[in-house]
Amino acid sequence: MSQGYFDGAMPRNVLEYYLSHAASAQWISQSDSLDDDIRVILKTGLKFLGRAAGIWKGDGDEEGHFANAKRAADKIHAADPEIILQACLFEVVYREDVEPVPVPEWVFDAFGLPAEDRNFNYEACLFPAGTCTWSDMPDLSQLEAQMWFYYRGRRYIDCGYEAFHMGQIHLYTGRDRGYRGIGKVIEMLRAYGAEHARRHKVIFDAHSHSLVVNGKSLLDYNAMPFTRFPVLDRPGEKLVLVREGKSGGGISPEGVYEKALPFLYEYDNWGGRDLCAYAHQTYEQRAWNQWWGGDQISWFADQEEEARNRFLDYTFKWTAVNNPDGFFAFPLMRGLGTGGDGQDRTYHMNDRSDACPQGFSQEDAAAKLLREGYGKYRAFANPSMLDYGGKDVDDPATGARYPEKVVLYGSFQPYVGAVADDSNSEITRMYYTGNGRYALTFVMPFAGEYDFAVSTWGTLSACVSTAHPFPFSGTGQKGKLTIAADNTVVRVTFAYMTDEITVETLT
Repeated sequence: MSQGYFDGAMPRNVLEYYLSHAASAQWISQSDSLDDDIRVILKTGLKFLGRAAGIWKGDGDEEGHFANAKRAADKIHAADPEIILQACLFEVVYREDVEPVPVPEWVFDAFGLPAEDRNFNYEACLFPAGTCTWSDMPDLSQLEAQMWFYYRGRRYIDCGYEAFHMGQIHLYTGRDRGYRGIGKVIEMLRAYGAEHARRHKVIFDAHSHSLVVNGKSLLDYNAMPFTRFPVLDRPGEKLVLVREGKSGGGISPEGVYEKALPFLYEYDNWGGRDLCAYAHQTYEQRAWNQWWGGDQISWFADQEEEARNRFLDYTFKWTAVNNPDGFFAFPLMRGLGTGGDGQDRTYHMNDRSDACPQGFSQEDAAAKLLREGYGKYRAFANPSMLDYGGKDVDDPATGARYPEKVVLYGSFQPYVGAVADDSNSEITRMYYTGNGRYALTFVMPFAGEYDFAVSTWGTLSACVSTAHPFPFSGTGQKGKLTIAADNTVVRVTFAYMTDEITVETLT
């Protein structure tokens, strides 16, 4: 039986099989190069296509939209029936999309309401004026917004979609106390999917670290874009990734308690390149303006091909070692905005060809990483614990208390998203792994010579290094850290009672 088999239930190992072969395939249901996209999907072994259908602001053709969504789903499933396609229900609605749509009788029935001959009411979907982030945001405490979400979700299920991305869920539930409204919609869609979905199961994620009510997660896994830290001493527009929280736990929709639910990272889009920033900001100002004056995918697409391949490799390794519960949704297809010329552009992983003239030629790099898998790097991963441990733990031989906080510091820190020589950094804080030992794994994106030391209790008055046999104070006695290749995985372990430091590397 295939690792991806499920019917009605999806144990965590099956869910992780799909997330470990995931891609962002934004609006692939509308792709002009669908045949070539499918070729790349089969070549790379992708099994989960996120954001495959949905609208932010539609073209007014509701029936045409769902016809395209079904046509693409049928074609993709004919090539590989195991693939999960994800649809989107976002934190925005527009009058021109909502008001032309008649409310089907089955929506009224689902909510226990008498049927009416009317269209969806745009105004009734919204927050009261001045109470939300923007004017077109649906308020999921409103019944009409719940009906709209349920309507669209059910139609995607009928088109063959088995997953939903729910966008910035904490925004549109701002007045939905206890998440009652969105929780009701999700449960209604789960119930419909249990009867009508391709494999009698639909799964949900949103931009959230945790969405738990009465101990139970509303989501099957959490999802977030990456967080970055700019690097200013390298040519070009370089950056490194920084962990910003981890996935919370709770009772999963499968009824199993999980200390941490799976987590999916992505290169997000929200507007493309900011040409005003390039015209009016300094190099340093742009470095701190989003992703060098753009969104994530437009920054990525703007790099040279070799640099894009290196960053894919870096992102994959970073995800594997920084979050044992995390996975990376490779960018298969993602919107880039207009690029200033008024023409919408799209990133495609595909090799550039007549079949896909917008290809960015990342398919071989992605295929290599997906074939290799996460296991090699998971062996070096930081612990999955949500805290650092080491609280009130004493050495059994001497009774000496182990430090709760131990930090790696040195010249390497800016390349993992911290400040150089910051002995109190939370970014490079080590995890207590038991028996008086601490460890930290990170990915160094650039080869070179660096220095480092260990700070116990987060202070410069009690430091240890590979270059000095006894504890010291200050920053002048650090050891060397030699990185032979870009994107080297580094694991440093420290034994408190003996001051032993070991360094392991993996490329």
